[in-house]
Amino acid sequence: MTATTAMTDKAEAPAVRFGIKTTPMHVSYEDIRRVWLEADTVPEIADAWLWDHLLPVAGPKDGQVHEGWTLLSALAAQTERLRLGLLVTSNRIRPPAVLGKMASTVDVISGGRLTLGLGVGGTHQPPGAGGIEGANPAIAEYEAYGLSLVPPGEGLARLAETVTILKGMWTRDVFDFDGRYYRLRGNRCEPKPVQRPGPPLLIGGWGTRLLRLVAEHADVWNVPGPPHNTVGYVAERARVLDAHCAELGRDPGTITRSVQVLVSYDDPATTRETVGHLVDAGMNHIVLSLPRPYPQGVARWLADEIIAGRHSVSASAARPPTTA
Repeated sequence: MTATTAMTDKAEAPAVRFGIKTTPMHVSYEDIRRVWLEADTVPEIADAWLWDHLLPVAGPKDGQVHEGWTLLSALAAQTERLRLGLLVTSNRIRPPAVLGKMASTVDVISGGRLTLGLGVGGTHQPPGAGGIEGANPAIAEYEAYGLSLVPPGEGLARLAETVTILKGMWTRDVFDFDGRYYRLRGNRCEPKPVQRPGPPLLIGGWGTRLLRLVAEHADVWNVPGPPHNTVGYVAERARVLDAHCAELGRDPGTITRSVQVLVSYDDPATTRETVGHLVDAGMNHIVLSLPRPYPQGVARWLADEIIAGRHSVSASAARPPTTA
């Protein structure tokens, strides 16, 4: 059974896949590694995720932040079962074909466990956008690393070109591309990803135009949930995605609905209640985002306190359906 298969027996809870997210900010590599290795032994947890920032977006500005893809590669080599990825990769940090090569390598290292999470990346946004209080944190981050912010429309167009590039270089022996923003000549990507025709594609975000791109190309849609976005808002955005699918003639059930939820260690009952509301709203992949510091045994605690009682899908059955 896949993560998007509906349960035919209404007496049973719907199948839901659970993951964890360890934000690599103000926390040591050793602590992240400890949590991932424990989660790898907990079958109720199907996947694990990092993020893609180069400076802290909260807390002390001089705190440590680990680069997402190099950290992911290290963790891929040390785990055996978990599906893994970034929520989400910024499309503004790496050229698309370089990202495609990196993703192919991580898929090989992991034995075919990568889900490629993608987002628009840094764009010009007003203060408070995305549920983060204060000025757009991408401004300081991109200035510090010599990157440039772009208007949202351009960021979305660049993301669409990246999706085309990834699919082309993963499936063709030699690949050329001429787009408005990117140009490739004689691209070769060997070895190809273990997963064919490539790793599942997750696109993260909530804008109406981005949801159109999700309906066109993605295997998984991810959106931040509480406390950044309410359950009601997540449900409303899901209806927008459904409308795009209807216009395109795509079965909306072929897209895994993924949402991030911030865990409360002190009040797991509230976290469980929030998860229940999101599942009732049609979300079938719940990523439990862990506040720092990570308690000892946190993966087993999540399985017992948050996931217990739900019909969870293990990693062995967790690969989303692949779009045509």
